[in-house]
Amino acid sequence: MIATMPEALIIDDSASFRASARSLLEAEGFGVSEAATGVEGIEAVRQHRPELVLLDIQLPDLDGFEVAERLAQLEWPPTVILISTRDGADYGSLVSSSPARGFIPKSELSGAAVRSMLGE
Repeated sequence: MIATMPEALIIDDSASFRASARSLLEAEGFGVSEAATGVEGIEAVRQHRPELVLLDIQLPDLDGFEVAERLAQLEWPPTVILISTRDGADYGSLVSSSPARGFIPKSELSGAAVRSMLGE
């Protein structure tokens, strides 16, 4: 029996960060797609229905908190993990009041951190 690969989407405007996050997620067994803006990311979630979204807070169009709110309204909302180059404390209560599962600073992103956030 072949297990299906869980799908993840990276929404980040930095191509180099998307490439490194893709490598990390693929090493953890995820199939990975990418989007560079919030609007592209929302559309990609509607089309591909990933289980996991790594979502940058600082995007060129919508901020990650707005994207997370919109994704939470979908019929099949993904698990969202917010990411940023800034520390989570910089965002105050915005992280805890967001529908996202949690926050990981980009400098601390690892397979173990993602799996822990997913409860695995």
